[in-house]
Amino acid sequence: MIQVDHSAVQSYIDSPSKLRKLYKRVLMIVSLSQIFGGAGLAAGVTVGALIAQQMLGTDAYAGLPAALFTLGSGGAAFLVGRLSQRSGRRVGLATGFIVGGIGAVGVVVATMINSIVLLLISLLIYGAGTATNLQARYAGTDLANKKQRATAISTTMVMTTFGAVAGPNLVDIMGKFAVSMGIPKLAGPFILSAFAFFMAGLVLYMMLRPDPLEIAKKIEAYKQHHENGDSSELELGCIPINKNRGILIGATVMVLTQMVMVGIMTMTPIHMQHHGHGLGEIGMVIAFHIGSMYFPSLFTGILVDKIGRVAMSIASGVTLLISGVVAAFAPSDSVPLLIVALSLLGLGWNFGLISGTAQIVDSAEPKTRAKVQGTVDVFVALAGASGGALSGMVMANSSYATLSLLGGTLSLLLIPVILWPRNQR
Repeated sequence: MIQVDHSAVQSYIDSPSKLRKLYKRVLMIVSLSQIFGGAGLAAGVTVGALIAQQMLGTDAYAGLPAALFTLGSGGAAFLVGRLSQRSGRRVGLATGFIVGGIGAVGVVVATMINSIVLLLISLLIYGAGTATNLQARYAGTDLANKKQRATAISTTMVMTTFGAVAGPNLVDIMGKFAVSMGIPKLAGPFILSAFAFFMAGLVLYMMLRPDPLEIAKKIEAYKQHHENGDSSELELGCIPINKNRGILIGATVMVLTQMVMVGIMTMTPIHMQHHGHGLGEIGMVIAFHIGSMYFPSLFTGILVDKIGRVAMSIASGVTLLISGVVAAFAPSDSVPLLIVALSLLGLGWNFGLISGTAQIVDSAEPKTRAKVQGTVDVFVALAGASGGALSGMVMANSSYATLSLLGGTLSLLLIPVILWPRNQR
């Protein structure tokens, strides 16, 4: 456990304005790390399936990279959550990003020596960067009150947009750079991923002081001993009557949206390549998709805080359904319609992630918050791994249209899942 200066904590308790300044500073630092983290995540996602297809010689396992790095992100989410609970967000998040960077380096080496085994192992390790990129959104909520939480989540995710959009659009440039160094073209984006993840980890390790989670836990402990349920600017708990129900609903929303999003996203580059689209067009479609995953957060967080977690979770399911229908019926040569479909896919995921995350934060106490969040993200990662693995098999045995329609239909399960517990009250 990190030792926190008790006099410093007392100063935040005595001065709400000082606590607000720290909250804003934490958001700024986490947001900066998210710019790098987004680039690291997006660059690898764009070409992961193409590398697998090239090295394995079949489409049936093209979803394997997404499955592996999302599976790896599950294990990393569990470990990062517990490391953050024990040693603070700074150590937990920095470690996760650095490990992810090592995985990206491994992918580059694997393509150079044409080693399938090293590729699979490296993709698992690369998943740590993916997990940490998502876990970082929780750091912004540690010092937020209930009315700020979704907005805090969205603020850090908006900053991810800059890196996430730049990453896929640098695919051709990084490919040429890789070739100039005697490295296979498709490995180029993973060079960018390695650099970006290392930088994200360095930013957090050097700048995230004092640690927001440690401060939040100390303030909560003080409140429990000295305040009798008084609501104030320092309110950090805001625990609903049925905490487990809130955690379960929030987790379900994130799990379903992740499965649908990863499944359709993973096979889109393969679908486009089959119909004659080049890396530039594929990168553009994925850039719009990932931009839609993060940039709308600027408004999503405000909406989740204003109109409610439930309404935005339902909006997520409806948006994902529309995305699946558009993707299924879009002509294979229509890049604009694929951009629309993948943009809606990213938007639906965004609605689900922020509304689900807000419910998790509402329902988890500071003393166990990081551990609970890490555990939930394990299930989210496993859902993504399942979506990635199954998507390749569905497409190999059927079509991209079938995959898209299945994903859209699955997203409708969100509505009864969300509404059923409300009817049991």
